[in-house]
Amino acid sequence: MSRPSQRTFEQRLAEGTVIGAEGYVFELERRGYIKAGPYVPEVILDAPDALRQLHREFLRAGSDVMVALTYYAHREKLKDVGRDGDLEQMNREAVRIANEIAAEGGALVAGNICNTWSFDPEDPHASGAVVRAQYEEQLGWAAEEGVDFVIAETYDHLGEALIGLDVCKQFGLPAMVTFASVQPTGTYDGYDYVDACAILAHHGATVVGLNCSRGPETMLPLLERICSSVDVAVAAQPVPYRTSPATPAFESLRSADGRASFPIALEPFQCTRFEMADFARRACDIGVDYIGACCGAGPHHVRAMAEALGRETPASRNSPVIELHPVLGTARRGAEHELMGGWRAGEDGG
Repeated sequence: MSRPSQRTFEQRLAEGTVIGAEGYVFELERRGYIKAGPYVPEVILDAPDALRQLHREFLRAGSDVMVALTYYAHREKLKDVGRDGDLEQMNREAVRIANEIAAEGGALVAGNICNTWSFDPEDPHASGAVVRAQYEEQLGWAAEEGVDFVIAETYDHLGEALIGLDVCKQFGLPAMVTFASVQPTGTYDGYDYVDACAILAHHGATVVGLNCSRGPETMLPLLERICSSVDVAVAAQPVPYRTSPATPAFESLRSADGRASFPIALEPFQCTRFEMADFARRACDIGVDYIGACCGAGPHHVRAMAEALGRETPASRNSPVIELHPVLGTARRGAEHELMGGWRAGEDGG
């Protein structure tokens, strides 16, 4: 096993907030490289340059981590699209591409495992063995190709999350383990989200927290409770959609005429870059250590979040300068002040 980066994940956490970027499958679906529904990352083999480009855009936007796109690249999901024969090649190539782009900007490299849809809390031993075998395949290849840590994410069951954590430890890899929070208060196997995070921390997770499902406004209250209840680092990667107490998870969002918006009619609920920047500041204020975004996020969200936390990113060179806009701007009209400020998310005028 090789570790690609000069600094360990733990060292990077000790230096201050780590900025992440995910949402690969949604963004690549929008670009025409992944099929909505199965969301299997066939792009890894079918259009690897499209994946490289998105990695590079997230890197330029300020992400400290390149995440290997092995979400839903486990055996059972690949069977759904008739590509289980490509399992090893797909997983290895995803890690290689993440390493390639990470090297362009000194980013960490994360392996990735997720909920498998194979875990059954009514039969945790038999179903758990199926889950474990899939994780051992994926993380075995990831470890051989070289990753700094593993993001094990989008869990609905503590039981499955614990299996993911145990396999990470089996390979000697630090683990960031995060729950989807579809239900109001707890996992589908009956644990309060805060208690579930505490259990993961007790079992050796380097970072615990939440990803996906909830938007900023409905994730923050849970995050505050988690931060005050665990003694390890906390991660937050919300979806960039306007969820509410009535619909805390984006899976339950509906259009004005009552139709389900998830997963491919969510645009009316999209958060602006400013809303995601505000989330980053608020998450940092309550003590979140790893701040990113999940399904639906784009590089402009990540840049805004990084700038809100005081970063100057490579993409900041092209941050908006609205005073030069031919209609909205004031620079050519000799005005005494900028109209609408600079539209840079890190500034109060945003």
